[in-house]
Amino acid sequence: MDENQYSVPEEFFEFPRKRCCRRGLPLGLLGLLTAALWAGLLTLLLLWHWDTMRNVRQLEVAAAQNVSRISKELQSHLSEQLAQKYQAALMSQAVQELQAGQKKQKEPQDSELSQNLDRLWEDLSSIKSQNLNERHMALESLERLKEELAKLRVQIQVSKGSVCNACPEQWVSFQQKCYYFGEEPKQWLQARYSCEDLGGRLVSIHSQEQQDFLTKLAKKEGTWIGLRDLDIEGQFLWMDGSSVDYSNWQPGEPNNADPGEDCVMLLRSGKWNDAFCRDELDAWVCEQLATCGPSFPADPTDDSLDSDSLYSGST
Repeated sequence: MDENQYSVPEEFFEFPRKRCCRRGLPLGLLGLLTAALWAGLLTLLLLWHWDTMRNVRQLEVAAAQNVSRISKELQSHLSEQLAQKYQAALMSQAVQELQAGQKKQKEPQDSELSQNLDRLWEDLSSIKSQNLNERHMALESLERLKEELAKLRVQIQVSKGSVCNACPEQWVSFQQKCYYFGEEPKQWLQARYSCEDLGGRLVSIHSQEQQDFLTKLAKKEGTWIGLRDLDIEGQFLWMDGSSVDYSNWQPGEPNNADPGEDCVMLLRSGKWNDAFCRDELDAWVCEQLATCGPSFPADPTDDSLDSDSLYSGST
């Protein structure tokens, strides 16, 4: 039998080796692509971490600068108060000396001396009144600075991953603030003091989102809010010391229809109306900053974390 009849060509044995090499090439490319993707993802994470830390440092520097500025302003104001008190003491001493001299003098000069004494008393009363007004303004400025510092602290906590929506019991959380909806008859000033007793103040409204939130929950015919023009007619200020940067007045309002409509109420429709501060309304709204806590990743399969749960009032 001829051996060449059953011989197999050498190319037959080389063919499987070539297929093996071709099959391994896509796997190698896939591995390189995967490694490149991981490297890109790691680079993005490092850039995000670096940017977050830079923002935190900037916020911390801003907070430190605000604290330093507050301290300087307070020291300057205290120095001015001491100087005014010293001046008032000197004037009081001069008045007392003039009174003593007036008792000894019973001549026609008494009339001129009495006029001088009256003028001195008027100057002394003016200085005392000015001192009280400046002290009141300084206290309001200090409260505003304290709030700005508290807001900076909240921003720093949020940038570090904290969740700032914790509120006391019976308060409602919204956009890093807590709201209390009082429902008993009160005048505007009584509502203001009630909010202060609760650790907050009458609400200030600065956005359409906040307005919609309050309109949804304030269901009385009239609700007191923290807007008034008690100091200067027509110059409305919020309880946080800011001017009106957002408004939702009822058409034709504010009109001060009768002298004394210096406080603002929120109607059931959500519109604003100026009213008598001594009127008793059935509702009022307080606000305070929410407190912060650690952030925990949410389970995307948990249906209980809907939008309504974000506005829950208790922690």
